[in-house]
Amino acid sequence: MTSILRKSIVFLAAFLLIAAAAFAVNITGTVKNATTGKPSAGDNVDLLALQQGMSVLASTKTDSSGSFSFSVDDPNSPHLVRVTHDGVTYFPAGGPLRPGTTSTSIDVYEAGTRVEGVSTNVDIVRLQTDSGNLQVLELFALKNASSPPRALKGDKTFEFYLPEGAQIDQVLVQGPGGMPVNSSAAPEGKSGKYAFNYAIKPGETRFEVAYHLPYSGQANFSPKMTGNVQHFLVMMPKSMTFEPKNGAQFSPMNDPNANVQVATNVTASSLLSFQVSGNGALQDDQQGAGQSSASQPQEGQPQTGGDTSQGSGMTADNRPGGGLGPPTDAPDPLHSYRWPILAGLSIVLFCGAVFVVNRSGQQNAETVTLPARAASNVPVSQKAAAPVVSAVAPPQPLKKSAMLLEGLKDELFELEVEKQQGRISDDEYQLAKSALDQTLKRALGRKSY
Repeated sequence: MTSILRKSIVFLAAFLLIAAAAFAVNITGTVKNATTGKPSAGDNVDLLALQQGMSVLASTKTDSSGSFSFSVDDPNSPHLVRVTHDGVTYFPAGGPLRPGTTSTSIDVYEAGTRVEGVSTNVDIVRLQTDSGNLQVLELFALKNASSPPRALKGDKTFEFYLPEGAQIDQVLVQGPGGMPVNSSAAPEGKSGKYAFNYAIKPGETRFEVAYHLPYSGQANFSPKMTGNVQHFLVMMPKSMTFEPKNGAQFSPMNDPNANVQVATNVTASSLLSFQVSGNGALQDDQQGAGQSSASQPQEGQPQTGGDTSQGSGMTADNRPGGGLGPPTDAPDPLHSYRWPILAGLSIVLFCGAVFVVNRSGQQNAETVTLPARAASNVPVSQKAAAPVVSAVAPPQPLKKSAMLLEGLKDELFELEVEKQQGRISDDEYQLAKSALDQTLKRALGRKSY
């Protein structure tokens, strides 16, 4: 008996292993050192589960050819690959690996605490008032044009000054080709100086600091620069007044919706002091467009956006006041029709999904006739004329319904990716997600009847 039990256990274990292997897939990839142009060997590679709080599922190292491989037991969930090279972390340019994607490639760079070719393209100060406070959002765009390309790392990769009394509300960082992630800035003494401990990789890196100051209708600013800045901009509502101490330093910029002042080729010795007065909110905030989500990914999480850096950094994607989002200089021809179109598409999606589920349930309904005994008691002459009593039995899991559910899950995942990449506003995201959630809930409800 014991021998039979042991054989059964061994057989069962072997069966489970075979079954698990049947559903597992391999995620493979290569890592290239873009500084040397050669495969990067010996780098730490982690496989992260996005649905489990960025937990590490497995770790390995790249081989001599820069290759790595992971076995994944859950191929239907998105995963993220993280590579650490020379103390700096890197992610695939395409962001998380969606279900069905089993290969990726990642570029890494040599890093150092001193790297030539790192400069500040633009410093944008965006002002508006709110409930006795002056709300300020300051955006710094740094360009790493090192050759050969290298990453700048260290405790103080970028330093900046904030006005006295400034209270920081949020700090975001966006790496090259990445998405904004929550970060922090360390204060240096009581001088209003702060520093970022964030690697400046080749390309454009953006730091966004949101803070507020007490405000009674007037405020003075004396900006300090830690180095040369190609463009320094101050942006505020047209209802507010800008008075520079040195009028020759600033020039007005033509913007129909805001008061924008620009200083070019700024140095640490440039006189940038100015005074603002009055009240008001910028037009994009009044309309509620382009607001950042309150819950942002933390630093070190996936970066999936696109790199919009061009030249000086003053591009259509980061025009004054745009922050880390992607506003455009020219209005969308369909901008005024965006909400009706989006609402209409959501309704069509919902109705179409309900139609598919209903039709699938009707076509797969089972017809149940009277029991044989009851039928045998009916006279032969009446059997042909007797009405057929039928009932709809609970439908089994349907192929079309399952396809619909899979499609909805894919749409929800794509919507989350678009939100993280900043390709849609919060209002657009909420409207689309609400429609998808209702459709998914109804489909699941009909599937479980």
